[in-house]
Amino acid sequence: MAFLHVFVLLLLTQGQAFPIEYTLLKNASTLEAAYLEIGEFSNTSEQYSAQAHPLGTSRQIPQTIIVGVRKGGTRALLEMLDIHPNIVVAATEVHFFDWDENYVKGIEWYRSLMPFSYENQITIEKTPGYFTAPQTPERIHEMNSSIKLLLILRDPTERVISDYTQVYYNRLENHKPVQAFEDIVIRNGALNTKYKAIQRSLYDLHMERWLKFFTLDQIHIVDGNNLIKSPLTELQKVERFLNLPPRIVSSNFYFNQTKGFYCIRSDGRERCLHESKGRPHPVVNETVLEQLYLYFREHNRKFYKMVNQSFDWH
Repeated sequence: MAFLHVFVLLLLTQGQAFPIEYTLLKNASTLEAAYLEIGEFSNTSEQYSAQAHPLGTSRQIPQTIIVGVRKGGTRALLEMLDIHPNIVVAATEVHFFDWDENYVKGIEWYRSLMPFSYENQITIEKTPGYFTAPQTPERIHEMNSSIKLLLILRDPTERVISDYTQVYYNRLENHKPVQAFEDIVIRNGALNTKYKAIQRSLYDLHMERWLKFFTLDQIHIVDGNNLIKSPLTELQKVERFLNLPPRIVSSNFYFNQTKGFYCIRSDGRERCLHESKGRPHPVVNETVLEQLYLYFREHNRKFYKMVNQSFDWH
């Protein structure tokens, strides 16, 4: 087994322009993400205990955080950014700023969940729940008032349906009863605006809280709908926002006809998002869709004005 590990490491480092420690670091991050998908890691500081500590590296507090939104494309964004040699990513959603039981553990606990990185690398973590958690903006600001934030958003109605779809499949897998989308979204003939998935799509209300603590030039909004169709365009914008040299190129992506979305090609390997991503959405009644479009329209207009940017949403 030891011989096999050495052989694999030699293969991974062949032709690399970076030190062997760097290659191990990037591949360790990828392996940890893979283990997470099959339940090998839990959200504890021990998850990184087996990771090698390359010379010249340390665990850094994230200089950039993907703050949301849930079902907006945060996992895809994180995986794609991990292509960049100057970025290292946390393997799991940390929930430090939005879960009180984690926040009370302190900043050093938070740091212990981060991967090792070199001085020229940016550490990024993503927790989609941050965007909608009322206490999160102030807590992040207290940690670092000059931090750069990434926020990936998609059409609010599509996000609601995707949110429902995730919960629907989770309940099926756990043998729990499920309801049709329309039965949850419509109550007594009217739109159920108290439905959490709808509340999460009120981007203007959530953004208002963030702008009390951060300026617009600290928050880069990634177009989640466009990331699906043209990932390179969106990632190049992120590179510029983070003042990183352009290293992500078109050959890093290929369209997977079976899955119906772009997958990643880097370090001589190809990988796609977990099978839980990109699940088919239910066919929604047109009248219900129109009610959702109408409800979100004014909120969208307020959001566009707030961020000085518009999106191709319904």
